[in-house]
Amino acid sequence: MRRGFLICLLAVSAPAAQKGILLEDLTWVEAEKVLKPDTVVVIPIGAESKEHGPHLRLRNDFVMAEYFKKRILESTDVVVAPTVNYHYYPAFLQYPGSTSLRMETARDVMVDICRSLAAYGPKRFYALNTGVSTMGPLKLSAEALASDGIVFRYTNILEVGADAEKKIKREEGGTHADEIETSLMLYIDPGSVDMSKAVKDYHPHGKGGLTRDPNRPGTYSPSGVYGDATLATREKGEIMANAMVAGMLHEIEDLRAAKP
Repeated sequence: MRRGFLICLLAVSAPAAQKGILLEDLTWVEAEKVLKPDTVVVIPIGAESKEHGPHLRLRNDFVMAEYFKKRILESTDVVVAPTVNYHYYPAFLQYPGSTSLRMETARDVMVDICRSLAAYGPKRFYALNTGVSTMGPLKLSAEALASDGIVFRYTNILEVGADAEKKIKREEGGTHADEIETSLMLYIDPGSVDMSKAVKDYHPHGKGGLTRDPNRPGTYSPSGVYGDATLATREKGEIMANAMVAGMLHEIEDLRAAKP
């Protein structure tokens, strides 16, 4: 009786089978077997040193990328490369701890990673992108790789869960450390969020990167928030996370069917 109960308990608590493969866990001999011409390689991108207001950690985007990576691994047959934790984030450099590569460097990092892995077979790559400013150099990466017969696509973080966002968003505007991003983190990693320090900081009339100085060019934000983080909830985060994963999986399957 107890043995049967234990078997049932283990079956319920066992983690879901993983469909994808983490490249970093393989030997080169094993990697040779999975890096085939029809393989889709996913490359997560998430800043590990980029400001997200007074209530979220610098590692925010990295945590988000790792979460989405895990969901993708559970859901589809892909090879996931190590997460890239530096990229193009010039809009946040007035806030200590924030880092950014030059646009050309960010472009070439992805080009070099993809060209290296493509030499073993794969010709389809998906950047699991968690940034907005990253999309500029990612577009340039895609153009450079196309000349090699490599198909390179990337997440548009503003569009991948847009339908769900329209239904739940209450802030008047915002795209950074705001209602939506903070909600995501309340669901993904609640221990990294300090809602007692969440603020509304939305000055939509500026142009360019965020600035702590109202007398300098740019979008004024003394907190580093662009939006209203006080409206965030875990429930909104769950809705957004599921919608975004569904959108990413749809894009990956479209890529799988694309001809190099």
